[in-house]
Amino acid sequence: MSTKSLQQELQYKRMTQEPIPRLITALAIPTVISMLVTNIYNMADTYFVGSISTAASGATGVVFSLMTILQAFGFMFGHGAGANISQELGKKNVEKAREYASTSFFYSIVVGLIIMVIGLIFMDPMMRMMGSTDTILPYARTYAFYILIAGMSMTSSCVLNNILRYEGKAFYAMIGLTIGGVLNIFGDYILVNIFDMGIAGAGLSTTISQYISMFVLMLPYLQGKTQSRIELKYITRSLTTLKRIITTGLPSLSRQGLNSISTMVLNTTSAMYGDAAVAGISITTRIVSFLFCIAIGIGQGFQPVSAFNYGAKYYSRVKKGFNFALTNGTILMAILAIFAFIFAKPFVAIFRDDPDVIAIGTTALHFQSVSLVLMPLTMYGNMLFQSISRSGAATFLAMLRSGLVLIPAVILLHAWFGITGIEAAQSVSEVITALVSLPFIIYLFRSFPADGKEI
Repeated sequence: MSTKSLQQELQYKRMTQEPIPRLITALAIPTVISMLVTNIYNMADTYFVGSISTAASGATGVVFSLMTILQAFGFMFGHGAGANISQELGKKNVEKAREYASTSFFYSIVVGLIIMVIGLIFMDPMMRMMGSTDTILPYARTYAFYILIAGMSMTSSCVLNNILRYEGKAFYAMIGLTIGGVLNIFGDYILVNIFDMGIAGAGLSTTISQYISMFVLMLPYLQGKTQSRIELKYITRSLTTLKRIITTGLPSLSRQGLNSISTMVLNTTSAMYGDAAVAGISITTRIVSFLFCIAIGIGQGFQPVSAFNYGAKYYSRVKKGFNFALTNGTILMAILAIFAFIFAKPFVAIFRDDPDVIAIGTTALHFQSVSLVLMPLTMYGNMLFQSISRSGAATFLAMLRSGLVLIPAVILLHAWFGITGIEAAQSVSEVITALVSLPFIIYLFRSFPADGKEI
């Protein structure tokens, strides 16, 4: 047996035989670290920009919608490729896995370039659509320029990162994302504080760090440390393969795309109450994203386990993996929810020392702390359906959490309760989504056959 065949066989045994708690923990730890670093450097932009003005702080929240759009397509191709790659490796079909990898990577670059061109042409109307006020617009325009330039690296990095995770190589993904994150934090400090470049410095730092991160994420593929390959010759001409990538990745596109639209709705509704409201809601969203990123890391450790074992027909391991991830994720979020509720005011004050921003952000964080404990159920359920290519249910649940419930909640609660309704909308949406998601998960597990049988 060749060295590569032996490595593939060892990987197969690890994914299908290693005890679930140990396997998910091993895969989740580097992913949790990656998520923490990624969110820290996203928050670093908010922190350093917050020292400029309330309008500049609001601009990072506005442009966050643009970043979400780029990530939506990146995750679509990344999860679409990753889930299928893991299933194919579970079936020991390495060549097919390489088709999924290369096709998704190069398509993501093309999409990133298209978004960049469109965004640069329609910059001002796009920023206003995303919730920019007249005072926020100059800052948003500057910051968005650099994010668009980095668009290609953002979309392709999502693909490289997710394929590594789905192959069980989360350590390499952690290295790439961590290096990019650390560079961005130092870049923010140097360009914003020392060179006094303002919000342009934060944007330039993000662009540089994103491209360096993309290069580092490419290294395992170039060095032959993965079973997947990133080569032009593996780009498929099969519409069936491309369709499977898109349909499997559609929940991610729906989730991130509707997140972007929901953020626009939140920003435009908050803008009725001034820049402080936009900044306060934006800061709260970043804080909650940071707290929840640990639970997302656990879920992403579960995803390759579910996809691989589903492809290998070890359905009991899929169920055990979900239960392990959900139990630990929920306990962790309960602890963090208490912490966030108690220290809501100082958390918000870190990013902007403005009494109005702090008041609005603190109330919003109190509301979201209450629902934080339900987030693992909705997110892991969505991850489960996507990893086993149940794209219909996965897409519906993703859309439910990201917009189908949240957008009406923002509009209705604002109409009934004013700004308090805006502050409470995300929490109310999370509760409703969890109640709807639970029956889907229970029904899926009851439909699983015995291990080794076809579904």
